[in-house]
Amino acid sequence: MPRDLNGLKAVMRHVASLRGGVMYDGMLLLRPLLDKVNGIFQVRDLRDHLPKGPFGEAGQDRWRSHMIYEGVARASSLSRMSNCWRSSVTDDPYKVLGVPRTATQNEIRKAYRKRAKELHPDLNPGDQQVETQFKELSAAYRLLNDPEQRARFDRGEVDASGAERPDQRFYRHYADADQAGRYTSTGGSREFEDISDIFSDLFGGQGRGNFQARGQDLHYQLEVEFLDAVNGARRRITLPDGKTLELAIPAGTRDGSTLRLKGKGAPGIGGAESGDALIAVNVRPHPTFSRNGNDIDVELPVTLYEAVLGAKIEVPTISGRVAMTVPKGSSSGDVLRLKGKGVKPENGPAGDQHVRLRVVLPEKMDSDLESFMETWRRTHAYDPREAMRRTL
Repeated sequence: MPRDLNGLKAVMRHVASLRGGVMYDGMLLLRPLLDKVNGIFQVRDLRDHLPKGPFGEAGQDRWRSHMIYEGVARASSLSRMSNCWRSSVTDDPYKVLGVPRTATQNEIRKAYRKRAKELHPDLNPGDQQVETQFKELSAAYRLLNDPEQRARFDRGEVDASGAERPDQRFYRHYADADQAGRYTSTGGSREFEDISDIFSDLFGGQGRGNFQARGQDLHYQLEVEFLDAVNGARRRITLPDGKTLELAIPAGTRDGSTLRLKGKGAPGIGGAESGDALIAVNVRPHPTFSRNGNDIDVELPVTLYEAVLGAKIEVPTISGRVAMTVPKGSSSGDVLRLKGKGVKPENGPAGDQHVRLRVVLPEKMDSDLESFMETWRRTHAYDPREAMRRTL
């Protein structure tokens, strides 16, 4: 038996001894190595190379082989998930948003905005259940609002949190195999030696080569306030491994965008460079402002007399309050523009703020106003729906 194949068998015995379901950090390292092995060997049948005992006799060897790969896939997937900041989400983001799987992107956005207004934490202070529901809603929208991620979820490639599902290649290679051949090599002896060296490095042996591999990128999720995202901010964050980082949130950061922290991911192997930390940003909706590109939309309530007579009033913007003139004779639905008061990205011109007026009558009507309107109606009758009727 070639020495290199013996090295492969030794590793398989070691993994099998973990009984497939044990959470073992070292198994995360085996995932890319077994990918490489898979390119050299087509694994047909491992029954002659696996230990008996804990897993039963020869009749259970096929199950034992399967459990090796199940353990590697499961450990790799769960190890990645343990390094992510994720809210507890349901398995079906469509149900969270209350839309069918055939919903258009516009229908998904409308459903999200409607529910977000109901569940926003600022409108439900101290309600932990509502806050949890809001986080689930945001996670569902972030997934389905990205057409590529939505398609991957529909195909079963990612779960409801956007995490990769375990690779199923190992299951297929074994399940589809017959017993005709044990291993089929697609490479030369040098490849056998490389694999043996890698396994030796992992388990304390003296391999001939120095194996290096760049560290994994680690994925996180971060929820930020609307004003922090549009105006920019600096935040000190603590990663699940206890490391604390200073994070700069650029002005104009969009919901669903990803910030990259170079070299802040998992350490490399054999002196190779570390991976990056990739932080997916979830922007909380604001009860007053909504964003359209770099423009900001605001609905502003005004009194009846401000609309009729005109007025100079204060208007909230993302950078503070400013004065604005409401023209005489304004109506609900009229839109006024505040130039340059939108989002100011780090690269590019600032957007505008669009103020949509909404005329609000007093909560309690008095007899003077009613009497005035009765008199005014008799001498100033008009029909605002005339143009609409002409189109029907």
